[in-house]
Amino acid sequence: MHLAVSLNIASAAGEAADLDFGRIAGFVRKAEAAGVDMVVISDSTGERSSSPFEATTLLAALATVTERIGLVASASTLAHQPYNLARRFASLDIVSHGRIGWNATVSQNPREAPNFSRPEGIFDEDFRRRAEEFIGIVEGLWRGWDADALLFDKAGGRFHDPEKMHFLDHKGEFFSVRGPLNVARSPQDMPVLVMSGLAAADLDFGARVADVILVEGKSPTDAKAACDDLKRRVSAAGRTPDAVKVLMTVAATPELATDRLEDWFSAESCDGLNIALPADLSALDDFTDRLLPALQRRGLTRSTYAGTTLREHLGLGAGGGQ
Repeated sequence: MHLAVSLNIASAAGEAADLDFGRIAGFVRKAEAAGVDMVVISDSTGERSSSPFEATTLLAALATVTERIGLVASASTLAHQPYNLARRFASLDIVSHGRIGWNATVSQNPREAPNFSRPEGIFDEDFRRRAEEFIGIVEGLWRGWDADALLFDKAGGRFHDPEKMHFLDHKGEFFSVRGPLNVARSPQDMPVLVMSGLAAADLDFGARVADVILVEGKSPTDAKAACDDLKRRVSAAGRTPDAVKVLMTVAATPELATDRLEDWFSAESCDGLNIALPADLSALDDFTDRLLPALQRRGLTRSTYAGTTLREHLGLGAGGGQ
C-alpha cells in the first residue's frame, strides 16, 4: 500500500506567519524518513490565504533539502499556458532527479477566473474540454525528446539527433502549440500526472491519461467501489489496471485514530491512502508526532524506497496514457 500526504497551503490563515519554509521542510523530511511516497502541495490562486508560498516554487526549494520523497504540486489549467507549465514541471523534475508530479484538476474555481481575464469564468463544459486539451498538450510536450536525443557532440557539431526530437504541432479548439520543450527529457521519462477532484464526467478521461488518481471516500467499502470502478475504466482504455494508482483521501483530524487508518490499509480496498492535512502547525505536529510513529510501529509504512524516482516509488511504468 502506498502512502501520500496532502498539504493545503491555500488554507493557511492565522498560523501562516509561523509556517515558514523551515517548518515545512522539516515536516517533509520527517515524512521522507518514514518512507512516505509523496507529499502533495495543494494550492489555489483564487483562495484568500496569507500563505507566502506558490506551490511549484515551494517544490523547487523542497527538492534541494530532500533526496527520495516524491514532490507533487497543484497547478491550475486556467492560471497557466500549457507550454510554460510543461516546461516548469520538466525543469523541476531535472532539479529533483525525477521526483516531481503535477496534480491537475478539471474543475474550475470561481474565485480564480477573475484573476486571469475571465471575470465571468468559463462555461463548465467548455472548461472541461479545455482542461482535457491542456493536459494532453502537456503530456505531449513531455514526450518531445527521446531519452537519448541529446548528444552534446562538440567534435561532430551535433547537439541532438533530429530524428529523436519531436514537434508537437498541436492545433486544437483552445490552444496552438508547436513544441518541443527547450528542456531535456525527464529523468523518470515524464513527471507523474496526478488527478484529483474528478466528477463522474471526468473519470474516463482520468483513466486514459493519469498515473495517480486521488478519490474521496468515507469507508473502505466506498474506497473499494471507487477503485474497482476506476480500474475497469483503465482497462477499457486499453491500459493495464496497475498503470494507474488509486489513492483514497482521508482527512486528518485530531480524532483520526491509528486503528482506523490500519483498517484502511488492511482492507486493501485501493492502492493506498492520501492523508489530507491543513497547513497549520498543530495538524503537522499531530501527524509527525502521533500518527506517523504509530503507523511505523505497526509496519504500515515502508522502511526503504523502491528506487530513486517517484515512478519507481509508485511502481509506475514509463508515463501516462498515449
